[in-house]
Amino acid sequence: MRYKEFNPGEVLKEYVKCYYIYESDMAEDKAFATGCVEIMFNLGNGKWETAVGDKFVTTPPIELWGQVVRPLTFRSLGKNIMLGIRFYAHTACLFLNDSVSLFNNHITDLAAVAGKSVSELHAKLLEAISIKQRLQLIERFLLDRLLRYEKKFDKLAMIEDILTDLKQEDFFDNIENVASRYGITSRYLQKIFLRYTGLTPKLYSRINRFQKSLLLVNKKNNSLTDIAYECGYFDQSHFIRDFKWFTGFIPSAALPENSSALLASPAK
Repeated sequence: MRYKEFNPGEVLKEYVKCYYIYESDMAEDKAFATGCVEIMFNLGNGKWETAVGDKFVTTPPIELWGQVVRPLTFRSLGKNIMLGIRFYAHTACLFLNDSVSLFNNHITDLAAVAGKSVSELHAKLLEAISIKQRLQLIERFLLDRLLRYEKKFDKLAMIEDILTDLKQEDFFDNIENVASRYGITSRYLQKIFLRYTGLTPKLYSRINRFQKSLLLVNKKNNSLTDIAYECGYFDQSHFIRDFKWFTGFIPSAALPENSSALLASPAK
């Protein structure tokens, strides 16, 4: 398995966290909640499958990963080369015509959502002979879509400020107080936050805290109690319960160092 990230261009760096290449051959892995929405283009010859219940289902060649809240098992059959776009929590909405929350916890065929243009992009990506050419193609595509949905920009700055608040280690405010600072009701804040990010403010805060703890657990330098307090949990038991909810296992069952959940963590 090989994973490598690439920085977006100057215009798109406010909206795209990174591009990445993920190469895998007959490997099984797990994805956890990151707070990010992603698009992936399969440029290899193999199949990509995800677990649905007690069976695996083949995913489409162009995948839209909504907010993955619960742990998701996936595997590669044959050689896959995935070229991915990772958006910030609040920016994928600028490139989609629907509320981000509609895509939560499953993988959508992006060609069915975005239409002919994304299929044409995929074809061009397959023909391109270098990563530089492929990233240029993606950037042109994203810039075009960004102009189409610019009407959403009016709420973007407020959502970004709220996300910044929620990521502060000493943030213990309630949603009513947060909403009042922006002159809106808590109900309206919940509504637009869900539409733009696919998450509630509370769940986003939990994911951000979990991601930080995931990296600390795998460094094996601190006790679980220390990690719990450093990440803002009330106590160790709350930390362990939350960690298991997001991963399916307890913190002591650490992931291998080459796990994509660690390599692609937005907290790293």
